[in-house]
Amino acid sequence: MKKILITTPIYYVNDKPHIGHAYTTLAADVLTRFFREQGKDIFFLTGTDEHGINIARAAKKAGKTPKVFCDNNVKFFKEAWKNLNIKYDYFIRTTDKHHEENVKKFLNKLKEKNAVYEKDYQGLYCAGCEKFLTEKDLVDGLCPDHKTKPEKVAEKNWFFKLNLKTVGELFKKQLKIKPERAKNEVLGLLKQGLDDFSISRQKDRVKWGIELPFDKNQTVYVWVDALLNYITGDDSDNFKKYWKDGYVIHLLAKDILKFHAIYWPAMLKEVGHKVPDEEFIHGFFTINGQKMSKTLGNVIDPNEIVKKFGVDGARYLMLSQFPFGQDGDVKESKFVEKYNADLANGLGNLVARVLTLTAKINLKVLNARPDKDTLNRTKQARDNYTEYMEDFKLFKALEEIWKLIGFCDEYIDKEKPWQLIKNHESRIKNHELEKILNNLLYCISEIAELIVPFLPDTSEKIKKSLSHSRPTGSRFAEGKEGQLKTGQSKVLFPRI
Repeated sequence: MKKILITTPIYYVNDKPHIGHAYTTLAADVLTRFFREQGKDIFFLTGTDEHGINIARAAKKAGKTPKVFCDNNVKFFKEAWKNLNIKYDYFIRTTDKHHEENVKKFLNKLKEKNAVYEKDYQGLYCAGCEKFLTEKDLVDGLCPDHKTKPEKVAEKNWFFKLNLKTVGELFKKQLKIKPERAKNEVLGLLKQGLDDFSISRQKDRVKWGIELPFDKNQTVYVWVDALLNYITGDDSDNFKKYWKDGYVIHLLAKDILKFHAIYWPAMLKEVGHKVPDEEFIHGFFTINGQKMSKTLGNVIDPNEIVKKFGVDGARYLMLSQFPFGQDGDVKESKFVEKYNADLANGLGNLVARVLTLTAKINLKVLNARPDKDTLNRTKQARDNYTEYMEDFKLFKALEEIWKLIGFCDEYIDKEKPWQLIKNHESRIKNHELEKILNNLLYCISEIAELIVPFLPDTSEKIKKSLSHSRPTGSRFAEGKEGQLKTGQSKVLFPRI
């Protein structure tokens, strides 16, 4: 598909953004940049979830009205994404008027389709999750995520008639769930069976929310409200085209899999709306072996990472910890070590070494065609990289780039170009030094292209130092003619 819509979950504004929020949003930014490099027409949607009991409680504690509280806190998210050079196309807030109006329209359609009904309900409710739990969801009687005992709630709510057969058909024919472990979890949920789910809360219990259009005593359940952000978007005809004609990708964490993979497509199907094409579910991560918690004091602010390591340094450190899609551990104590090893001594040092060598012999222009071995190695790296990126294996794609950096370092150590510089006059006959530097500069030009989604600023700095000159419509990797004009390079990653 040439047209793609990629989304992140929308985040609660009851506190400032942390590394968990940044992880998903940064991954979406990287994929967006990658697909744009491929010539795709892509729309990147993110935003904030601003209704519900948690927001109301946090606002009250802060001595503000919920709306003022949200207006204040949403700035922290926008600032963090700006600091990380995350370029979204639209930032949606669930307090936006057009969103609230479209939520009501959607729920009215469900009512017209006779897809919802009212009933008394008793269940276990976790305020932290803002969702009802069953006994089998609990671990030692507690919510597995918040380690708190859910409260028993008795309410009269509106429920959605969940047709698992319909969802099963969607899952088999239309909706892809990745990675495999997430797909298997959805299959397990469908096999064990799920009950109808609530789409509203009593207003006397949850006042801060969108009023249910056909029952003024109810507010829209915050999860239903949040899910609908994916189709309310920026409320333009252009945005709707991405749903109609494009390939829709949701990125999310595994704790909200059931809502996205089962409840969400079921509601969309009921009103005749297209369902998402793909959902990619990444894992949880711990911080230095412990679950992230304000009580433990190990909540990492992405802004602090940027301050210490720079924008591209922060982007790299967040996405190079472990494979995207799996559970993993962020070793904050290893950030400096990894930054120095991979960025300062790795990529940065390679670029500096090669450009310093070209400057020493005043070599300004080189033929861009590499030798066969170099061409094959860079082509293999690009092919592997592209395959990994298209499969959302961001960690593996980064590994492929750093393998190419390692190849260059080994080539330098083997050929020892600095020794040839000592005998500069004699090498004019065989152009051996030019050949070595040409191969290295060619590899660096390819690395500059590959890192665009991950390290966009660094890529631009390298390209500026090389002053690419390419024939229209060609790539160096195809062995086309072209030139690299070399220049001085500033230190890309100062050693810490």
